[in-house]
Amino acid sequence: MEVSPRIKICGITRVDDGLVAAESGADAIGLVFYHKSRRYVMVEQAREIVRALPPFVSVVGLFVDASDELIQSVLDAVPLSLLQFHGNEPEADCSRWGVRYIKAFRVRPGIAVTDMVAPYTTACGYLLDSYKPGEAGGTGESFDWDLLPRELNKPVVLAGGLSPGNIAQAINRVQPYGVDVSSGVESQPGIKDHDKIRAFIKTAGR
Repeated sequence: MEVSPRIKICGITRVDDGLVAAESGADAIGLVFYHKSRRYVMVEQAREIVRALPPFVSVVGLFVDASDELIQSVLDAVPLSLLQFHGNEPEADCSRWGVRYIKAFRVRPGIAVTDMVAPYTTACGYLLDSYKPGEAGGTGESFDWDLLPRELNKPVVLAGGLSPGNIAQAINRVQPYGVDVSSGVESQPGIKDHDKIRAFIKTAGR
């Protein structure tokens, strides 16, 4: 029996979007603590979203080359289940918080995925995303899934340009542990389209 991948809806900025994701079957929501992102949430915003969630929904905090002060201030105020590092953070800076983390990598030709992930032995998974110069993620563009190795030593979360229209193909091709979507279920950056969320989750196997 095939198990459908875990599903994360990232870039949540509103309580009702988080609730729809949870009620539709998402395993996790993502909160972006990166001020240059169009999906950035302030701490009080994040606290309000998390307070409204039902039980058993994980909350992932996304950081991009963040200062220690920022990460600590978020951890002090928001009950995060998992950290997601989306910048150039070395392994030591990812693992020092006493919270499980996943490390994101932007996949592109010429750099082997196995080489990129090798230093991050303490990660509990790898998120593989599209590469676009100057962008840390949320580009809405997919990448060549053939660049992915058949097996890695950690669970793989597939991101990058996923949508209700291509998620079934992506799962069939890559067979990831999890999938992560942001712009593919939006009406505009940071504002989720509830019908797209439901369609994405249903098509992904829920």
